[in-house]
Amino acid sequence: MELTIINSVRTNNFNDDRLVEKIAGLWKEASNHLSQDMIIYGVYHDYENDYRGDYTLSIAIEESKGKPSLEIPKNGNYEIFNVDTTDEQGVVNTWKTIWEREDSRTLKRAYTYDFEKYYPNGDIEIYIAIEH
Repeated sequence: MELTIINSVRTNNFNDDRLVEKIAGLWKEASNHLSQDMIIYGVYHDYENDYRGDYTLSIAIEESKGKPSLEIPKNGNYEIFNVDTTDEQGVVNTWKTIWEREDSRTLKRAYTYDFEKYYPNGDIEIYIAIEH
């Protein structure tokens, strides 16, 4: 699947004092290029190592805009997590569940491309690349 990158930021969940500011700014800037009827992706890639290390977050869409793109392998192995969108912290809580599963060794992540998929109807799924 080829996605057009709207914007990207490099950060770290645990040692970047500007984490929230960077991610909020990224989404705010990207929102100028997005519409309500688009499927929007938050793609996590270029991992330094595991979830404790640096990574790049890119906001992307499916349609081609002649901008830089990401090629996510179609044959990737993913575990899909449905986000509870009735919870204001649904995305954050889902990521916490993912990290807990990884720490307990019940989820073996591949650290290739992970992504949040935001549907026009408000549903959100998180796709985590897993080892074969």
